[in-house]
Amino acid sequence: MTQPVSPPLDNTNKAAPVPEPPAWRAFVARADLRTLSLVGVLAVLILIGGITKPDEFLDIRNLQLVLTQASVIGVVTVGMTFVITSGGIDLSVGAIVALASVWATTVATQEYGLAGILFTAAVVGLGCGLVNGLLIAYGGMVPFIATLAMLASARGLALQITDGRTQIVTVDSVLRLGDRDSYVLGIPPLVLVFALVTVIGWLLLNRTTFGRRTVAVGGNAEAARLAGIDVRRQRLYLYLLSGLCCGIAAFLLVILSGSGQNTNGNLYELDAIAAAIIGGTLLTGGRGTITGSVLGVLVFTTITDIFALNNLQTDVQQIAKGAIIVAAVLVQRRSASTT
Repeated sequence: MTQPVSPPLDNTNKAAPVPEPPAWRAFVARADLRTLSLVGVLAVLILIGGITKPDEFLDIRNLQLVLTQASVIGVVTVGMTFVITSGGIDLSVGAIVALASVWATTVATQEYGLAGILFTAAVVGLGCGLVNGLLIAYGGMVPFIATLAMLASARGLALQITDGRTQIVTVDSVLRLGDRDSYVLGIPPLVLVFALVTVIGWLLLNRTTFGRRTVAVGGNAEAARLAGIDVRRQRLYLYLLSGLCCGIAAFLLVILSGSGQNTNGNLYELDAIAAAIIGGTLLTGGRGTITGSVLGVLVFTTITDIFALNNLQTDVQQIAKGAIIVAAVLVQRRSASTT
């Protein structure tokens, strides 16, 4: 009995290979809605600045100034992003910046030159962060109360050190960092430090176990504990990191202003929290983005610059910032409801 012969394979009906989507579509698909929204807001602000004051706003010196001013609060915001991602809050960052700046510019400290000023600012920031971390992680205090107490204490100590007077920096190596001669390819040194802190912060949050533990603690502290994470130690590290960022920001502020004052860092805590929130970091914890926080800082700094160039009142500027914060929170809630 002959076996049936199977028909020859017909390759004519094979489906054509699906072409890969363009690279820009893949980028948009991966990009976060909040990040794209902030890029759009920043682009609109740049357009407004270019239209209203084209000569002043688009001048290279003004753009350098905007980036320089964003650098100080930007470094603080990087540390704040980690704290908020873990479900905490730090209301003392502005006061820590003030205390670190005046402690680093005393006559005794300036005798040790640039290294002494930088070291003192970093140690003061770490010391304040250590106190916050111990009170919150091991003392069981609510972050709002602990950091509020640090805010009052650090401001009072800064006032006591300065006796209400401005401390002028006399160290030439520090003052030269603020001169245009120290710019690298037209980029101020403060901006380079901000960029370095941003890159390190992004890698730490997105590419390390430390970052994953931070997100886990913010998402569900009890589940993180059951998974083997030392929640208290992690929180201590996070407030140490925030304090270190404040110390670095204080050093940058000393370079920028050439002095140390007890009024330095005023309302930095609000600006840092606002920048992190509009950038996409959840105030309840569990999600954070360094890229979004940096964009938030740039948005607020650009708004301030546009208002200053157009001689607009500060109250209108604050209203605009408030509207942006509300819009960002609404976008967060909409994104959370659709996921």
